[in-house]
Amino acid sequence: MSNAYNRPDQLSPELRRRVLDTARRLGYPGPDPVARSLRTRKAGAVGLLLTENLSYAFRDPAAIGFLEGLALACEDAGTGLLLVPANPEREDVASVHRAGVDGFVVYSVPDDDPHLAAVLERPVPTVVCDQPDLGTVDRVGIDDRGAMYELAKHLIGLGHRRVGVVCMRLARDRNDGFVTPDRQHAAHFHVQRNRLSGLAEAFSEAGVDWSQVPVVERFDHNTSSGASGAAQVLDRDPQITALICTSDVLALGAMTEAGRRGLRVPHDLTVTGFDGIRAAEEAGLTTVRQPVLEKGRAAGKLLLDAHERTRPRSVNLATELIIGKTSGPPRGGAEERWFGP
Repeated sequence: MSNAYNRPDQLSPELRRRVLDTARRLGYPGPDPVARSLRTRKAGAVGLLLTENLSYAFRDPAAIGFLEGLALACEDAGTGLLLVPANPEREDVASVHRAGVDGFVVYSVPDDDPHLAAVLERPVPTVVCDQPDLGTVDRVGIDDRGAMYELAKHLIGLGHRRVGVVCMRLARDRNDGFVTPDRQHAAHFHVQRNRLSGLAEAFSEAGVDWSQVPVVERFDHNTSSGASGAAQVLDRDPQITALICTSDVLALGAMTEAGRRGLRVPHDLTVTGFDGIRAAEEAGLTTVRQPVLEKGRAAGKLLLDAHERTRPRSVNLATELIIGKTSGPPRGGAEERWFGP
C-alpha cells in the first residue's frame, strides 16, 4: 500500500488502481501528512512572512500581485504555500517558530522586526523581498531609490518645486503625521526609506530645501489614509503644486481629497503614485510600474532552487516610469513654486 501512495512507479497502473480503490472502500484516506513530514523532514510548503494582518494579503493590490506570483512558483514546483501573518505592533514570534515550512519568503518587513530575526534563526532557506541585501540569504527587489528619483526628475522638468509627500509607514511605531528628515533617514522600512531618499536627492539637486517639504506618514495603507494624508499636507501648504505619494493606493485617495476640495488634477494639483496597479492604470495615474507578480515568482523560484546553490543571489527587477494624465506643469508658472534660498 505504501508504494501505491508514495512510489507509484514501482506498481503497474492496474495494480495501483486496485489498491487505491480498496483503500477508499475501507475508508483509508492515505498516509498521514504529519507522520510523513516527521519521517521525511519535509513540510511540503513555503512560508510567506508578512508583518500585516492576514486580510492585507488579499486586500492590498501590490501584495495580491506578489502573492499570485509566489503561488505560481509553488504550483510549478508542486509545493504548498502557508501565509504567516505577524502584527507589526507585537513582539510575539511564535507564529514563525511553529510554522511547518521548508523555507521562508519574507515580504517587506522593517529592518528591526523580531519576526525577521526569528526567521533567520531557523535552519531553512530564506528569501527576503523589498529588504536590504543581507548577504547571507537570497534577495529580490527593485531600485526604489532610482525609480523615485526618475519620477521626481519628471516633475522637476515640468517645473514643480513646491511639493508635498504622503508616504507609507516608516517604522513599527504607529505614527500618523508629519515626519522630520531624521525620521525619514532612519526609517526601518527599506522601501519607504529609499523612495523618500530618491525624492530628496532629486529635489535637493534642483535647489529645493528638502527639510521644508511637508512629508506626512500614514501607518495604515488604504485610500482613506491617502485622502487624510493629502488633507494634512494641503492644510499645511495650500500652495503646493504636486503631491507625491509613495504608493498608488495612497495616490488614489489623494485624488479623492483633491476633488473634494475642488482641485482639478492635474490643472490645479499634480498627483503621482508608485506600483502600477490596475486601478492606477484605469485612473491614468502618473506612477512607477513595478513587476509585482514577477517579483513574487522570482522569490519563489529562488527559494525552491536554493539547494542547488552554495552562494546567495540578489535579483533586481526593472521598473518603468508611466507618464499618465495626472501630472502637468504647475499652475501659474514654476518660477515662484519652490522652497529655496
